[in-house]
Amino acid sequence: MAWVLVAIVAIALIAAAVALMRQRRSQQLREGFGPEYERTIAETGDRRAAESELAERRARREKIEVRELDPDSRDRYAERWRVAQRAFVDQPAGAVAEADRLVAEVMHERGYPVEEDFERRAADISVDHPVVVENYRAAHAISTRAGRDEASTEDLRQALVHFRALFAELLGGDEHEAQHDPDEVKEINR
Repeated sequence: MAWVLVAIVAIALIAAAVALMRQRRSQQLREGFGPEYERTIAETGDRRAAESELAERRARREKIEVRELDPDSRDRYAERWRVAQRAFVDQPAGAVAEADRLVAEVMHERGYPVEEDFERRAADISVDHPVVVENYRAAHAISTRAGRDEASTEDLRQALVHFRALFAELLGGDEHEAQHDPDEVKEINR
């Protein structure tokens, strides 16, 4: 009879340990992915499936060698961004398309796989940049609509602002703070 009690206690302890491990995993994913955690749960409709997907993203990302940009590349991309941002006044759709290309080029140079579809790129980025990945999704959606002539100038302005949030993080370093002419930022942000 004592062995039955020992077995019951052991099973209860194992169940408690498993529940604690799951709770820690959930907390780590929630903290690591921020708003992307909730978005993934809403998209899948199942917390376990969402957490499994996020853990898979993290495992995939660990296999990718992401590197920082060298200062010359960072400066070159920052200059190209300034040119694209200035072009917005005369060619908003072209400026947004260029912003989309610039984000993809920076991702590629940093080591992210960009040959995959957009959702895979967004998933890869979400591991390192969970706060701004939603900006990337919104900007990409607007850019896609712009390709079909279904985006207003205000939509395009918003897309450029969204792309800029991810672009600045991808550039890394303190230089991204100085990459914008204050007058240009006021013009785009209005």
